[in-house]
Amino acid sequence: MVEARVAQLTGMYAVSALGRGVDAQLAGVLAGVPAFGPVRRFDTAARRVTVAATLPEVGTLSDELAAAIDAACRAAGLDGARRTGCALLLAVHGGPATGPSPAVLANQLAARCGLSGHTRVYTSACVSASTAVADAAAQITRGDVERVVVAAGYLVEPDQFALFDAGRALAVDGAVRPFSTGRRGLLLGDGVAAVVLESSTVRRRGVDPVATVAGWGRAGDAFHPCQPEPGGSGLARAVGGALRRAGLPPQVVGYVNANATGTAQSDAAEAAALSRALGGHATQVPVSSTKSVHGHALEASGLLELVVTALALRHGELPINAGWLAPDVNCPVNVVTARPQKTDATHALTLNAAFGGANTALLVGVG
Repeated sequence: MVEARVAQLTGMYAVSALGRGVDAQLAGVLAGVPAFGPVRRFDTAARRVTVAATLPEVGTLSDELAAAIDAACRAAGLDGARRTGCALLLAVHGGPATGPSPAVLANQLAARCGLSGHTRVYTSACVSASTAVADAAAQITRGDVERVVVAAGYLVEPDQFALFDAGRALAVDGAVRPFSTGRRGLLLGDGVAAVVLESSTVRRRGVDPVATVAGWGRAGDAFHPCQPEPGGSGLARAVGGALRRAGLPPQVVGYVNANATGTAQSDAAEAAALSRALGGHATQVPVSSTKSVHGHALEASGLLELVVTALALRHGELPINAGWLAPDVNCPVNVVTARPQKTDATHALTLNAAFGGANTALLVGVG
């Protein structure tokens, strides 16, 4: 009998305003203290909102990505020889920039970090990184490749900050309050992350997998350029797809790291999506959005949130949904508030959604 291939996370690294490294990410989301503060990286005098979750000292995006890729590879025990032939899937912003184009950047990073396989770039806004992870997992489970490095990065910069501020999407009260009454919008945050995904058939090198990507789903609703479909139909299909691919029922989901950005329409639509996809279990499964502490890292959000979801599940404590004021009748979900919640769950969902109605769901497994 041929052994079924499973995509395992064998190395991870992440940077956000919570700090550098995976330990800092886990400690930050469990502490539940938002990392938002005044932006000092560029002039915000003309903006309505002047705060974001930024690191006080940060290198160029290229340097930060290279460091993250190298750290993730080292965590996975990948020396120079084992990096040979390894693909790099890179999620970054695809708009005008002062640096190299995404394709050039991917090739530069691969050469710099010793990855000699093919490269691919993802510039599909806030589902960029989660789409890359889904593609990597699909390649591994099909047997096309043995290992893939996925990297993603966004550092808060003036152009996207100005666009979100002009669009009235940023929270004027300086707090992100997912699923809560009184929520006013999102806030941006730095995020750079890299993970190594490997086939379960690869001979181990004394490195235990952190988690598995047990299932993934992608769906579009194309309801509106910026607004989600109110009933959450696209996101619900993505969740259903992830569960079907894993061959598991909704009841196995022990936590949801929600996309929830703290905006009125998207949070309500996501709550509706969970009800559609999980049925009665939707009101029981613990839910939080770690964007409430590390901010929205745009193209990098899906990877940063995959890392913290896997870490929390493995650690047995679920992150706080910061900024909480009171329940919203339009968001009937079981929100984790006040303190981290102990869990022995083996599976969790991490969800992402983007402009244009794109939706992704990754099902993470441990144990």
